Amino acid sequence: MTNRQNRNKNKKARILIVDDEQDTRDIFKRQLEEDYHIDTAESALVAVEKIKQNNYHIALTDLVMPGEDGLELLKTIKKNWPQIAVMVISGKASIEMAVEAMKLGADEFIEKPVEDLDLLKLMIKKILKITWQKEEIKRLRSILDDKFDRAHIVGSSLAIQQRLEKVKRVAPLDTTILISGETGVGKELFAELIYKNSNRKNKKFVTVNCGSLPENLLESTLFGHKKGSFTSAIRDKIGYFQEADGGTLFLDEITETTPAFQVKLLRALEKGVIRQVGGDQDIFVDVRIIAATNKDLDEEVLHENFREDLYYRLNVINIHIPPLRERMEDIKLLTKSFVTEFCKKYNKPNLKISDAVFSILSSNEWKGNIRELRNAVEHAVALADHDTILFEDLPTNITQRRSDRGYSRNYDNLQFSTAKDIFEKTYIENLMNKCQGDVTKVSKISNIKRQNLYEKFKKYDLDPNSFRINK
Repeated sequence: MTNRQNRNKNKKARILIVDDEQDTRDIFKRQLEEDYHIDTAESALVAVEKIKQNNYHIALTDLVMPGEDGLELLKTIKKNWPQIAVMVISGKASIEMAVEAMKLGADEFIEKPVEDLDLLKLMIKKILKITWQKEEIKRLRSILDDKFDRAHIVGSSLAIQQRLEKVKRVAPLDTTILISGETGVGKELFAELIYKNSNRKNKKFVTVNCGSLPENLLESTLFGHKKGSFTSAIRDKIGYFQEADGGTLFLDEITETTPAFQVKLLRALEKGVIRQVGGDQDIFVDVRIIAATNKDLDEEVLHENFREDLYYRLNVINIHIPPLRERMEDIKLLTKSFVTEFCKKYNKPNLKISDAVFSILSSNEWKGNIRELRNAVEHAVALADHDTILFEDLPTNITQRRSDRGYSRNYDNLQFSTAKDIFEKTYIENLMNKCQGDVTKVSKISNIKRQNLYEKFKKYDLDPNSFRINK
């Protein structure tokens, strides 16, 4: 994160408290003014005038007030100042009014009396974090929009936007790049993205999977060989280094190479020369190297499985691609992209995907990352024999995991807030499935008030009606 971003994030946010009760305004102000700039307004009319004069991050408004009520104020803010987050609060509002507030775009709903002021502070911090992330994504997108080809990279999360912005900066530099990340996160796609935005984009992009070839064949594949240098060498053959001359060579699974081969690769990188198997002359090549690994290279070096000098030669610029479970907000976009792709492949132009299936996919662990998600969507599209992809169209491993109602997924590598959200979403989805979308029953079983359930539906992008589909 840059210094400018840190300054923006650490600046005191400005909050407007709107309530016709003086005591409520005073209580909130006392609790919050140490951490935030606080202004107050006794009516929606006064609030609008203050918003016109100041830049607020959050408006905390009562729903039931004399004159223009909180719903009207919410509509006005969302129409004219959509960047302002709105928290609605009331002890007098009906359930219908609270639900309407969430539909109109309220970011949080709090019931009066607010007995847990620490919870209020946590909710404000969460909203400000989301607001900062949206601003940062918008800033990064504005940078990327300037003649940047993002190729097939799908994702709107902050994590992906940050990686794309880094790619834009390093692609033209012609430096060696190491891409790290778990299997299936899209390392090859990022390598191709770097190539397409580099000064070598008019030359070849050559890919080799180092883990799929034995050492002697890998050396011949990369460096080429002379006729008669080994039994099956019936003619001279150029290798991938020469084929990629002037362009880019992508070495996937670089950690699967042997130390002996790594010595030869290091020489090629440092000197810009190769020697064919069986050859006696150096050949100069001009190749940009992008390498990738799904292993922890520091650990590989520590255990002497990978040469330290080659590691430093490859790791000039590192781009780490996070696993899908750390950017779950990208799942919906990825799913839509894959549905479109496979509907074309299987000639099913009118096929849609139900919200219930979207919810299931969005809460799955995806140990195989994007590759596993893509395969699951292809399976569902291929098997669907109706106009909507349903639960039973998904692969058995996903439906079985769902049927087991297991909460035993591995949360060890997740932050508490992320693990809590995943559990809460899964819990609500399971109850909604069990109760066939009956919100009243779910409220009774879970002891979560109806208005709070609708708030959670909005938070997790759940459509209560979708659970009424007969599976």
